[in-house]
Amino acid sequence: MADEIALTRAAERAARAQALLGDELLAEAFETLDREYLKAWRVTAARDTDARERLWQAVQIVAKVRDHLGTVVNNGKLAQRELTDLAERKRLLGIV
Repeated sequence: MADEIALTRAAERAARAQALLGDELLAEAFETLDREYLKAWRVTAARDTDARERLWQAVQIVAKVRDHLGTVVNNGKLAQRELTDLAERKRLLGIV
């Protein structure tokens, strides 16, 4: 039962993450941040290593947020498959 609850939560989180990834405003925010950070990174002086490093880290963080949402979606898809399999096994065993 606890596994079923955890799987359901993972599937619900996946739906929320998928909605976020599909949201135009969030996609625009990711694209704008990427573009602006890279633009600022390119124009910083080569000697300004601290600023360049912070900007590069910012670019990496945006990518990590996007990747995390993708991971949540993929984990939720797996959880949904497990829930479907579990329901089918219960059906075959006559468990309601």
